[in-house]
Amino acid sequence: MLQVKIINKGHHPLPAYATEQSAGMDLRANLDEPIVLRPMQRAIVKTGLFMALPAGYEAQVRPRSGLALKHGITVLNSPGTIDADYRGEIGVLLINLSDRDFTVNDGERIAQMVIARHETAEFAIVDALDETERGAGGYGHTGVK
Repeated sequence: MLQVKIINKGHHPLPAYATEQSAGMDLRANLDEPIVLRPMQRAIVKTGLFMALPAGYEAQVRPRSGLALKHGITVLNSPGTIDADYRGEIGVLLINLSDRDFTVNDGERIAQMVIARHETAEFAIVDALDETERGAGGYGHTGVK
């Protein structure tokens, strides 16, 4: 199991996996007072958490499906990336895509965080790329059925 150093300056429990095979851990709002998100309004919601990921890892901040389905609340820069060298407080950039106000309350589960390994790339300049069946076929080139 990967060890991640974390400081909790908030007043809620640390993120935890809900089930044995969960990929993400819920992040909770750490607020002095509720935040009202009006339709199409966005705000950074603080969590009170600070962490140091090992080199070669990132944390991805993703929307919670229930908030998205029931209330139109999502993570604007989904997935948000927390780099291994970031040491500031984890904040979640939420947006209200519904037509109604939504209130974010202290302790509310606002997003999921997934810890993932990643590679560092080095580009090699070439004159041509290898041929594939797809080629340059882009958005929607395979149809909808």
